[in-house]
Amino acid sequence: MKLLVTGAGGFVGRWLVPALVGAGHEVLGTRLPGEAPPEFLDEAQRRHVHWLPLDLADAASVRAVVAERPDAVVHLAAVASGAEARRDPGLAWHINAGGTARLADALGQLRQAGAGDPLLLLVSSAEVYGIGAAPVARREEDPLLPVSPYASSKLGAEIAAQEAARRTGLRVIVARAFPHTGPGQSDRYVVPAFARRLKAARRIGAPVVKTGNLEPVRDFLDVRDVVQAYLALLAGGQAGVVYNIASGQGRPLTDVFLRLAALLGVQAIPEVDPQFTRTADLPHLVGDPARLTAATGWTPRIPFDQTLQDLVNAQAD
Repeated sequence: MKLLVTGAGGFVGRWLVPALVGAGHEVLGTRLPGEAPPEFLDEAQRRHVHWLPLDLADAASVRAVVAERPDAVVHLAAVASGAEARRDPGLAWHINAGGTARLADALGQLRQAGAGDPLLLLVSSAEVYGIGAAPVARREEDPLLPVSPYASSKLGAEIAAQEAARRTGLRVIVARAFPHTGPGQSDRYVVPAFARRLKAARRIGAPVVKTGNLEPVRDFLDVRDVVQAYLALLAGGQAGVVYNIASGQGRPLTDVFLRLAALLGVQAIPEVDPQFTRTADLPHLVGDPARLTAATGWTPRIPFDQTLQDLVNAQAD
């Protein structure tokens, strides 16, 4: 298949693109206009990847990419940082919801013109569920009550894609990915941020490491398992259906911090610092993956301790 991956140079894209090439697909990867193509592919992989500029805020740019007539699109490109979305909620909506609306509409018009029948795999976020009534694993039919600009803009993206599907017949699958981490993730995110601060504490002998609130429980996945879930949905997902990508296992952030500390041989004490806390933080975000497993057979396979070790090893000291 010819697969378009938006945001292909980001954290997830850098694992997804090689996996798609390895599965025999031709890949069109997008980058921001004016940016050089990222350099994470080996020579053999580069022969199967073509880079295109894409500005989700520009309808003409979106149409130009869709004119390549992909068989399927994995839509990763987004304002993906909750902190960035809080700084400018309008930008998050403009890119996440508005950009998805432009992409879905262009793909739908391609279908209506008889120029293809593309599949849009929209990567959403588990944060669309919000706080919830009880600390239980979220199911796809649960109420959607986002409590952050990022989460609300991702729900807007879901609504935009589903509207285009009803209007044009575009095939859409929504993947609600629960938190994922692994080698190469930016320090803007909680697990690599813990690792970076713990390394600094080890280097200078600090007895305390500043953190945010460590009480929230998260369903952490390895990015490489998440990539395999996307491949599984491309092959066996059903259009018009929403799928959780989750393990069903929750981990308090305290546990994540202590596991990393033990891995790094650091005995520093965590200390909550208001600068690292989030307003309206979700106390419990764990997902039920039963629908995805039943449809595709996917289950996460990489042990969490291996994820942490690989993440630490990949960070520059």
